[in-house]
Amino acid sequence: MESRARAYRLLFRTVFQGMDPERAHHLGFGAIRAAAAVPGVGRALRTYCGPDGPGLRVKALGLDFPGPFGLAAGFDKNAVGIDGLAALGFAFVEIGTVTARAQPGNPAPRMFRLPADHCLINRMGFNNDGANVVAGRLARRAAKVRGHGRQDPVILGVNIGKTKVVPEDEAVADYVFSATQLAPYADYLTVNVSSPNTPGLRSLQAVEVLRPLLVAVREAADAAAGRHVPLLVKIAPDLADEDVDAVADLAVEIGLDGIIAANTTIARAGQSTSDAEVEACGAGGLSGPVLRPRALDVLRRLRARVGPEMTIIGVGGITTAADAQEFLDAGATLLQGFTGFIYQGPFWARTIHRGLARRAKEGKAK
Repeated sequence: MESRARAYRLLFRTVFQGMDPERAHHLGFGAIRAAAAVPGVGRALRTYCGPDGPGLRVKALGLDFPGPFGLAAGFDKNAVGIDGLAALGFAFVEIGTVTARAQPGNPAPRMFRLPADHCLINRMGFNNDGANVVAGRLARRAAKVRGHGRQDPVILGVNIGKTKVVPEDEAVADYVFSATQLAPYADYLTVNVSSPNTPGLRSLQAVEVLRPLLVAVREAADAAAGRHVPLLVKIAPDLADEDVDAVADLAVEIGLDGIIAANTTIARAGQSTSDAEVEACGAGGLSGPVLRPRALDVLRRLRARVGPEMTIIGVGGITTAADAQEFLDAGATLLQGFTGFIYQGPFWARTIHRGLARRAKEGKAK
C-alpha cells in the first residue's frame, strides 16, 4: 500500500500539480468512472478497497454503514460517478451540492491548491446541472439497480443548496423544490446553508430563518419519498460558539436527524503557505488540515449540546487514520473527507478504514 501511495504522490507532483486543479479533477474523476465501467473492475475494486471487518460498521440514521468514512459533497456534484467512487472504499457517497435550477457557478479559475499545506481554496459556486436533471440521472441509476434484482450497495446522501439568483425570501421554496425532486433517491438529505460561495447563503444559518426552512424541507422530502428521509444540516466552522449552540438546540427541538460539521472556512490562519500566495488565490472556502482544529472544536461543542444519540458527521481536515480516530473520539458518529482525496490518491478511503480497523483491534488487545 505504501508503494501505491508513493506512486500517486509522484504522479501528483509531476503531472497534476502543474495542471489547473479543476481540469485535473475532471481528468481524475473521468478515469475513476471509466475504470468502474469496465465489466468486473468495479466489483474487484469494491472487494479490495471496501471497508473490511464488522468492527467498522456503524448504525446511524436508520442505516447500516459498512464503515464510518464517506466522501463529502463537492466531488460528484451531478451524480455521474457514484458507483465508481463507492468502489474506491468510501462507506457512503454524498453528491451535490444540487440547486433547484441549473447554474454554471463562479467564473474560472475557481479552485486553487496550497500544496505545502495539503489544502484547497475553492469558490466553485454550486455549479451543477439542476435538481430535475440530477433527479433523472438518479432515477435511471435506481432503475438499473432494480433491473439487476439486487439491493443498491451504495449509501447515498444528497446535498441541496440555494440557487444563486433566488432571493433569500424565496429560499424555502427553492430548497423545497430540490427536496421534492431528489428525496425519493436519497438515503439521507443534507441542507447546505454554509458554503461561503453563494451570496447570502450563510445568513440562513440564523435559527429564526433555519427553523422554517428545515421544517418545510423535511415535510416535502418525506411526502415526495413516501417514507422518512433522514435530514441533516451542514454548518460552517466560522459560526460563533453561541451560534453553534443555537443550531444544536434547534436540531434537538425539531428532531433533526443529524448535523454535518463543518464546511469550508473563510478564515485564513494556520497555513504555512505565504500570505501573498494565499491572497493571490482570492476569496473562497479553505479546506484541508488547517481546518481540523476548529472543526474538532465545533464537533465537541455540538456533541456536548445535543447528547449522545444524534448523528454528527465530522469533516474538516481528515487526512490520516489518526485524524479520523480523533474525530470519532471527539464525538463524531460518521466521517467525511474531500481534500485528502486530492492529495492522497484513489486508495485513500481504503487506507483510512484499514487504519481504523487496525486501531480498533489493537485497542481490544490491550
